[in-house]
Amino acid sequence: MGDSFVSRKDRIIASAIDIISELGLSALTTKNLALKENMSEGLLYKYFGGIDEVLVEVVNFYSKYDESVRHTVSSKSKKNMDKLYEYADTYATYYDNYYAISTLMLQYEELLHNVGTREQIAKCIEERRNYVKALFDNAIREGEIIDVFSTDELADVFQGIIMSKILSRRIMNRKTSFKNELMSYMRKWIDSIMIEEREEKI
Repeated sequence: MGDSFVSRKDRIIASAIDIISELGLSALTTKNLALKENMSEGLLYKYFGGIDEVLVEVVNFYSKYDESVRHTVSSKSKKNMDKLYEYADTYATYYDNYYAISTLMLQYEELLHNVGTREQIAKCIEERRNYVKALFDNAIREGEIIDVFSTDELADVFQGIIMSKILSRRIMNRKTSFKNELMSYMRKWIDSIMIEEREEKI
């Protein structure tokens, strides 16, 4: 396989993500993808066996980035809550620079109903949640945060904040960047459960 062949596949994947972002998952067809890539549907089949294969590669692309972020954040010598903050910050930066990719978080339900992507996306969601939950577990054990909420609940809130901000961003135009908006909200929430922050206010 030559470099040009690989790069064309990558461009097709990027175009698929753009279509999903602009028109929704149902609009991802071989016809629409071929039109966006300015190629025939026949030529598209040289790279992929069909839309299901394209979707699998889209989820693979997303999952690899997910794994890379976790690895980078975990390798740093920081407190657990600082790692969580950096984890959210890294995603916010990525989503600001690649707006279309954020739509995949809003397509989880449909991707879970697709035979080709069900296991991949379920694994991606589970690994992301387990990573966040483990950081909260460690934070409670090491006395960084209060333990009013379970780590399952904390992980759900953390993920929910990101999801709600992505959805809000797609509905309304904002003057500030996604990163500024998300991290301002995330910092307030994280500070509210930090033991040091609460002790200073007492």
